[in-house]
Amino acid sequence: MKINKAKLKKWIMPFIIGKLALIGIVWGIDTWIYSRHHEETDNAQLEGNINPIIPRVSGYISNLRIEDNQLVKKGDTLFIIDDRDFINRVQLAEAAYNNALASLEVIRSNVSAANANTDITNANVATSYAAIKNAQVRLWKADQDFTRYDNLLKASSATRQQYDAAKAEKDAAEAQLTVLQKQWDAAVKQTQASKTQTASTEKQIGVALSTIQQRKADLDLARLQLSYTVITAPTAGVVSKKSIQIGQFINAGQMLFNIVADGDLWVVANFKETQLSRINIGDEVEVEVDAFKGSPVKGKITSFSKATGAKFALLPPDNATGNFVKVVQRVPVKINFSQHPGIVQKFSAGMSVKVAVTVKS
Repeated sequence: MKINKAKLKKWIMPFIIGKLALIGIVWGIDTWIYSRHHEETDNAQLEGNINPIIPRVSGYISNLRIEDNQLVKKGDTLFIIDDRDFINRVQLAEAAYNNALASLEVIRSNVSAANANTDITNANVATSYAAIKNAQVRLWKADQDFTRYDNLLKASSATRQQYDAAKAEKDAAEAQLTVLQKQWDAAVKQTQASKTQTASTEKQIGVALSTIQQRKADLDLARLQLSYTVITAPTAGVVSKKSIQIGQFINAGQMLFNIVADGDLWVVANFKETQLSRINIGDEVEVEVDAFKGSPVKGKITSFSKATGAKFALLPPDNATGNFVKVVQRVPVKINFSQHPGIVQKFSAGMSVKVAVTVKS
């Protein structure tokens, strides 16, 4: 049977067109049904904790124990700064601290000596006071005897010798009382001076204690700075962008390299603001990394940013200006992995991903 080529040509084009139209209709219906239950974006990337390694003290690197892209554990020593200067500072601080402690002991000994001296001067005052009382009694008796012999001499009942002896005794008693009173005054002044010296010495204890605290703080600071010469890994991860060498001088606060935390990754997807009405925290997400096509990983939405991405730009848009053009903004949405298959270990921060959120229609 011969095939009519004319009729075949007549029906082949409508057949092809019809088939393509059917495929387009099926694809359109499938896309429409999918879009009712999903929100997608390819404006997304993997994020991770990147810990900068910044020294707290300046110095020359004496020991380097890491290489670029090396896996390290938390607490591993990364490099060591030459610590000889810092050890000397600790020794100086220790000497100053011990000297302050010794000074305190000397001052306390001086206080004890001053207190003993005050006790002695107080005893001298008491002794002088007792001697004055005795002298006053002697003077009273000598004065009475002198009056009696004076009257007896006038009545010719006593001799001149007896009169002169009584007068001499009276003068001697008066002179002794005067001397003892001056000694008592001197003892009182000495006691006051001793008390003043004791009070002044006791105040020096407070000054010495403050000096000790200062020297102790200096010693603690020196020891702390010495500990900063050993730089350790703040977390487990991979060393990245290492740019230091042995013998290099580094400054405190200088950014040296990073440690990318191992296995701690999440996704930040920048959805259009018009997509957010159907997206909620806890929604299931399918994450597909561009570098690993065909290996999607499950995740969940955990939070929304309170500002659009444009607000974090160096020059954020200001709609109050005269040249206003409305632009659909994008809002960062954080997605955490709800499962961790082996392929996640191959992911790296910064990789591009495509996310599809399952939403309620």
